[in-house]
Amino acid sequence: MSAGSASLTPLAQTASVANDPDDPAIWINPHDASKSVILGTNKVAAPDGALYVFGLDGSVRQTIAPLDRPNNVDVEYGLAGPQETVDIAVVTERLQHRLRVFAIRDGQLTSLDGDRGIPVLEGQQGESSEPMGIALYKRPRDGAVFAIVAPKTGGTTNYLWQYRIEVDAASGQARGTLVRRFGDYSGTSEIEAVAVDDALGYVYYSDEEFAVRKWHADPDHADAARELAAFGRTGFKRQREGIGLFTRPDGTGFIVVADQIPVGSVQIPAGTELKIFPREGAPGRPHEHEPAIATVVTPADSTDGLEVVSSPLDGRFSGGALVMMNSTARNFLMFKWDDVAGAFTQKTK
Repeated sequence: MSAGSASLTPLAQTASVANDPDDPAIWINPHDASKSVILGTNKVAAPDGALYVFGLDGSVRQTIAPLDRPNNVDVEYGLAGPQETVDIAVVTERLQHRLRVFAIRDGQLTSLDGDRGIPVLEGQQGESSEPMGIALYKRPRDGAVFAIVAPKTGGTTNYLWQYRIEVDAASGQARGTLVRRFGDYSGTSEIEAVAVDDALGYVYYSDEEFAVRKWHADPDHADAARELAAFGRTGFKRQREGIGLFTRPDGTGFIVVADQIPVGSVQIPAGTELKIFPREGAPGRPHEHEPAIATVVTPADSTDGLEVVSSPLDGRFSGGALVMMNSTARNFLMFKWDDVAGAFTQKTK
């Protein structure tokens, strides 16, 4: 199977945020998938920084502000607390050096941290104290929930910080406990995009000028201190950015990585490209993700963050969805996964 390239057209798009979009996440409503929502950050300082909640029609359903330069956001399902189990969204609030935690109920977000947040990257100075990327991980064996946080900058080792997220029995509010630091860094550009495969237990992150790196997500895994792979070292025209996972129950699927190309670029005028890698690796070698099986051209402008869901949403997104940050229009483009898959399978048959 050889890599190919094909173009992609969005089915819909969200309304624009006020200033500067960055990272999307998708919450799937367990009772009615057509009432799922898209979350997206407006990455500026307070008072204008905000987290937007969009319906699948692209309209704004809720705006949470002020947030002080919210960078990235992720969603996890079933955080157990003393009174209830709730789905959560967690946002990195960069200029306040903390995470903001919100409960999601019927598509509406409410604070789960008393509006105080969870301090992170403590003891660091300057940009090393500013959280940017985030991915949430729910450990299958016990349901423990973790946040993996990438700062604006850091050292060549132990770049990522991992916190266990729990609900305090006395206050009913979210709290975080640092459980480890891990992850290598090339020392060039930065690390922002982070994604976790809950089912297989892996975390992926974009070392933007070098490769996509892969580690165990479970801090207690016997091999947790060892890098498993660094792939996508070649073939990118710009920086490696947003990461999304299309997953199947049998462990197969795709790792989707954004090549951050602006619309009108000399290299490829259409815009950001998607590099598609096999989730399961090679036969007998689960950490061998090279080469990319396809490149998909999109009209998204200079994409930072993206999200992929494999479950059906409404009737238009019955096979799953891809959402991409779109810079100039300050919004998020929404694609049918069937169209994404069709774009690259046509070239790889």
